[in-house]
Amino acid sequence: EVQLVESGGGLVQPGGSLKLSCAASGFMVGNVAMNWVRQAPGKELEWVSGINGAGGRYYADSVKGRFTISRDHAKNTLYLQLEGLKTEDTGTYYCEKNFDMTTMTGTRGQGTQVTVSS
Repeated sequence: EVQLVESGGGLVQPGGSLKLSCAASGFMVGNVAMNWVRQAPGKELEWVSGINGAGGRYYADSVKGRFTISRDHAKNTLYLQLEGLKTEDTGTYYCEKNFDMTTMTGTRGQGTQVTVSS
């Protein structure tokens, strides 16, 4: 059974940093494309970042240069390092397996809340 458990969110001031984790079970994160998406209150789901099976990394323009996606094969965990946080980064962050950019659907965990506020 595929399971994804996100953690690492919290309340942080603008300019601060967080590292989100997504612990996976039932498959190996190193073998498949994985993505991070987020949803702000009252807004649509937004794709944030992805990493493909070959290790290629991709970022939304809104987070490029501030966020870094990575994975640890031994821990079977996906990460998202968030730096230079802005209030508009506030939302619930989800890691996704089998994410379809067209339908914005996939297999995701319960999410972790990131709140950027002074």
